[in-house]
Amino acid sequence: MTIGLSPDEIRAKAERLGPWFHNMDLGNGIWTAPDHFLGDYPGVKFRGFAHALPADLTGKSVLDIGCNGGFYSIEMKRRGASRVLGIDFDEDYLAQARFAADITGQEIEFRQLSVYDVGALGERFDLVIFMGVLYHLRHPLLALDLIHEHAAKDLLVYQSLQRGSPVIEPVPENAEFWDTAMFDAPSYPKLHFIEGSYADDPTNWWAPNAACSAAMLRSAGFAILDHPEEEVFVCRRVEVEPKPWTGPVYPAKGVPA
Repeated sequence: MTIGLSPDEIRAKAERLGPWFHNMDLGNGIWTAPDHFLGDYPGVKFRGFAHALPADLTGKSVLDIGCNGGFYSIEMKRRGASRVLGIDFDEDYLAQARFAADITGQEIEFRQLSVYDVGALGERFDLVIFMGVLYHLRHPLLALDLIHEHAAKDLLVYQSLQRGSPVIEPVPENAEFWDTAMFDAPSYPKLHFIEGSYADDPTNWWAPNAACSAAMLRSAGFAILDHPEEEVFVCRRVEVEPKPWTGPVYPAKGVPA
């Protein structure tokens, strides 16, 4: 535990660990990113959908994929979760998350791990948080497939940067080859590919519209329970009929001699 630190020492360490993407209250008027370009983020985002999550997570396990500075991990622990594991590929974010959890008095485990490697955890979680990750991935649907296959036991909370139409409308399950007009409809599921950089971030690969987020979630085996906020979907993992053309794929590790 980081105990016995003065407010000045806490502020100084938070600054050394910066820059922060998660703006969090460390007490004594100390915030990790007070000048965040999105304002009080992700607090302002969380307040838009917090009511859609279980208020009491006593006895539940939580996996926070792409935990960043640990905001959602800490919030889920505050709701009583018995076990919270935050994973991220970036060790700098993990250092921030460990520090924030320590300062706020929350016992949370953090590991350096990619979403593509969630199978290595060898366990499923009652609640999986997948916030702000999908659009940074080269292989987004694979990530959802792997979460369904290996990590999710019950609930999934998903959020992605979205662009395009916010409208979600039914689409034909099987259209004719010559039926092309639907592809021009703003509400048709679209995943916009970003070849270069977007908002000065070269890891912003994709920008789905709302219908695409919903369709990808359903395709990966998640039934949408609630859509409480423009970019947020609360889902339940469901069993899906295995088909040769669906489900996760795994890179070959080499062909035996």
